[in-house]
Amino acid sequence: MALVPEPRHAGARRGGPHRRVVRHLDRHRRPGAGPRGAGPRPQQLEAQVAARTAELRRALESLRAEVEQREQAEANLRQMQKMEAVGQLTGGIAHDFNNMLQGIAGSLEIAQLRAAEGRTAEVLRYLEPARQALDRAAGLTRRLLAFARRQRLEPKPVDADALVAGMADLVRRTVGPSIRLELHLRDGRARVLCDSAELESALLNLCINARDAMPEGGRLTIGTEDVRFSAADLVGQEGAAPGDYVEISVTDTGNGMPTDVMERVFEPFFTTKPIGQGTGLGLSQVYGFVRQSGGVVRIESALGRGTTVRVRLPQHAQVHMVKEPDTAPVPNEAGPDQTVLLVDDEDVAREAAAERLRELGYRVLEAADGPAALHLLDGGARIDMLVTDVGLPNGMNGRQVAEAVRERRPGIPLLFITGYAGTELPPGSEVIDKPFELDTLARRVQAALARR
Repeated sequence: MALVPEPRHAGARRGGPHRRVVRHLDRHRRPGAGPRGAGPRPQQLEAQVAARTAELRRALESLRAEVEQREQAEANLRQMQKMEAVGQLTGGIAHDFNNMLQGIAGSLEIAQLRAAEGRTAEVLRYLEPARQALDRAAGLTRRLLAFARRQRLEPKPVDADALVAGMADLVRRTVGPSIRLELHLRDGRARVLCDSAELESALLNLCINARDAMPEGGRLTIGTEDVRFSAADLVGQEGAAPGDYVEISVTDTGNGMPTDVMERVFEPFFTTKPIGQGTGLGLSQVYGFVRQSGGVVRIESALGRGTTVRVRLPQHAQVHMVKEPDTAPVPNEAGPDQTVLLVDDEDVAREAAAERLRELGYRVLEAADGPAALHLLDGGARIDMLVTDVGLPNGMNGRQVAEAVRERRPGIPLLFITGYAGTELPPGSEVIDKPFELDTLARRVQAALARR
């Protein structure tokens, strides 16, 4: 008898329980998915990429907005700090200048009264304090220009060791007997190229600050050293070039400074001294002078550990230096029929200068601006020299006036006078800074005409 196999269970014929599980999973497969074992369809990938791109775009826009908000906040903070510094600067200038102007005004008023009363012997007694106040005002403007790196320097090769050694007696008298001065000089041959008078002033300012930091006495050390800086050492130091430098350090054993004070020490008119005991311009003047001279200034301090200020100036090849006379000679009388064209928009200043030149025998033509000066020349006036202020009104500055005059009178000697040379002058120009003594002007005019 033939055996016929029993038919299997229906579920078994279709794969049994395992097959049923697979069908269950198929029913729950994501819409649009391909067959089992296949990857996502192209349209699904595109949708996922688009969604992710949109998400990243939203994150990027959010980040940009956050950066813009932070930059705006930083800009607002910088503006606030700038306005605070401007307010401090203008307040300090107004305070100091008003004090000086009061001294000048009071002295001149008393001198005028004594002259009117016929007590002429007492007039000079009150004119001298007025002159002293004027000198202090001139010094204040120089310190401000030094901070702004706008003062006109007269750089010459300077032996830093000799300069420091030569200042030793002055520094000792300034700091007093309770502070011991020590000099640690490198005894090198290298020179620095800078304005020696401004370097002396900067070092004296540092010594005075050191003295004030040691009211109970202590030790003040001034040292010099040859140092070399690479480009990496000078990152962030605008105007300073890699190479060899001479470092002049001033170190005290005072109380030192906290970090918040160190961050502001170079700001003009910032001071921790009591009112009347400091202008707050000492360190800012040092900073401006050093940077304008192509150097770097560093300050190191900590509470209880004293302070060191390091002035670093570029080395310069040794050059023979001619010593200038200590006292200026009295200007000589003018040569026969020498005419000077004097251009200055400040009437009082121009008239006083013209009067002194006339006393010495010069013929002086006066003009308040460039067009007036050129009108004199175009009218046939003969001149032997031009003396002109740099900052002039009515469309022509001093340089433009000089160029126009030399077009009409080639080779004529020029002398610029200025309170602030914001205009760039030709290299090698003769310049005299206001305020100046009238005899200084006369000597410069005499020397220029003698070289003609």
